[in-house]
Order: sequence, then structure tokens, then C-alpha cells
Amino acid sequence: MSDDSNPIMMLVWILPIILFVFYGQQIQLFVTSREIKKGIKKLGGFKEQSRTELINYVKNNLNAKDDPVKNIDKFLDYFTIMPVDMDPNGIVDKVRHTVRSRDDYTREHVKLLSPEMSDVELTKVQTLLELASSLQLIYKIVNHMFLIAKKQNNYPLILPLQMMLPFIMEQAEAMSDAIPAFKTGQPVGDGIGPMVVGKMMLNNEKETVAFQTSLAKIDFENRTLFLLKAEGPGSTVGRPADGLEKIMSENKIDAVIMVDAALKMEGENSASIAQGFGAAIGGIGTERFQIEAVATTSNIPIFSIVVKQSVKEAITLMTKDIADTAEIVRLQVDEMILENTKPGQSIVIIGVGNTSGVPQ
Repeated sequence: MSDDSNPIMMLVWILPIILFVFYGQQIQLFVTSREIKKGIKKLGGFKEQSRTELINYVKNNLNAKDDPVKNIDKFLDYFTIMPVDMDPNGIVDKVRHTVRSRDDYTREHVKLLSPEMSDVELTKVQTLLELASSLQLIYKIVNHMFLIAKKQNNYPLILPLQMMLPFIMEQAEAMSDAIPAFKTGQPVGDGIGPMVVGKMMLNNEKETVAFQTSLAKIDFENRTLFLLKAEGPGSTVGRPADGLEKIMSENKIDAVIMVDAALKMEGENSASIAQGFGAAIGGIGTERFQIEAVATTSNIPIFSIVVKQSVKEAITLMTKDIADTAEIVRLQVDEMILENTKPGQSIVIIGVGNTSGVPQ
């Protein structure tokens, strides 16, 4: 067997080479497919679980006049077609109109499930519906890409899906884990901004300044502060841009300070605090565009304070570490006001994020 010319040893070396030359891609496709199938099965489980949780919540907590299953399934398959963007002029207004029309439509039809539901319950159902529909869409897209690659028996076609799957699964697991917090109306990590501003609003007169958006006016060190956040404790982000626009149309504002959650990079500590410049607000960009446009027109600066957290921490039950930063952020807001404004000036402070479980 030690002789190099032994035919058995030659076969041992040559056969694997021939096998991988002619069938290597198929072998890689088979191995990769098994891994992706596990991920798709898990995504399917998330999809079904979120749907079941939503249906059970409506049946058990709301006085639904009819069986909600049919209507909920119809909502889950709804889609939104974004406006044509070949000509970018006016695209932001078009996108804002499309998104808000969808939200208004969903809100009115969710009310039909149980006309007696409160506004807080309505926002909970809307959020659960958004989570369930997002998980269903993710499952459909991943499954579609996988089946196309299998159908074509094309390994390079499946590579992008293999590379993106860990990030997709992280997002999907976070959304699945977020359901219990939103069902029970508890604060989530993204609510740190509204929590900071909400504490500043306590024991002060509040008014509704825009849709699902609350405003309080207080004095601080000979300065006037306009405190803005989404109306809690419902699960909503409000419309802070509309609120800011109205405030600035009626008052002379000298600065804007925004408090929000921000996704941390790998290696960064969770609940770390950072200060910056510019509009700290997520979403599809319409709210940020509106805030930047208003600030530019009035030539006022926008300062930001963010609390770093992971994707999962942002939409699941707020951790103690993140909650403990609220007072630290409040002190940094005070410092930022004193350092960047003068007595007699007015400042708008916006708590950005989902205000689930966070009153004012």
C-alpha cells in the first residue's frame, strides 16, 4: 500500500478530485440548502406564531363582533406600492402621503374588528399587525429566493441569500421576541427618547399638538422648553415633524434637541450614550426630511443625544441598563441647553421613538 503506483491509492486520490470537479457545485448547493432550509423553517414558525398571537389577542382582549381571522389574514397580505421616483422632485411628499394613507386605512379597518376598543388597544393591535405582516413578508421573500435558486440548480444564485441570512434571522427573531412586550403595553428599548422627555413633562399641562403627539411647555434656567413626544402609553411614534412645524409656526425657536435610540455597532457597549448634530430619527426618511427642512428654513441647529442598543434591544422589553440611562440623558440635555443657548431663548426637545408603556 506504500507504493505510489498502487491503483487503489490512485483511485482514493483521483476519484474525489473528479467528483468535486464535476459535482462540486451541486454538493455545495446541497450543503447550503440544508442550512437555509433550517432558517426558512424557523421563519415560518415566527410567521405562524405572530399570526396566532395577534388572533388570540383580538379574540381574548377585545369584544370582536365577528370572527377576526378572515379580516386579519386580509390585513397580513396588504402591500404598499411606493410612488414613482424617476423624477425626484416632490417624492418625499408622495411617499408621506402614501404611507399615511396606508396607516389611516389600517387604523379605520382595525377599529371595525371591535368598535368599542380604546385608542391604546388600537395602537397595540396595529403594532402587532405590523410585526405579523413584516414576518410574513420576510418569510415569503427568503423562501422565494431559495426556491428560485433550487429551481435553477444555481449555486452562485444562492450565495447572496446565504450571506444575508444571519442578518435576516437576527431581525426576524427580534420582531418575534417583541410581541410579548407590545401585547402587554410595556416599554421597549426604542422608547428611551419618549421616556426621557415624558419624565420632563410630568406634572405639567399637556396638549395634543399633532396626531398622536403630545406637547408640554416648561421653563428652565430662564429659557422656554417645548417638550414633544408621542402620546403614551399607546404603541405609537406620533408625528413629531408635524408637531415641530406647528410649534415653529407660532413661536420663535432657537434650537432643537432630539433624544432617540440608535443601533450600536458590534463591539460597542449597549446603553452607551453619544451626542451629535443633526436629526436623530429613523423610519423611511419623511419625518427627518420634514424636520431638516423646517430647521433649515429658520436657520436653527439640531442637536442629538442617542442611546446605543442592538436591534433586539430596540424593539423588545427595555433592559434595566437602558432604562437607567434616562436620568443621565436628562442631565446631558440640561447641559446641552446651557452650553448652546442663552437666557430668554426657546428650545424644542423631542423624544423620538415608540412610546409603548411610556406616559407623559
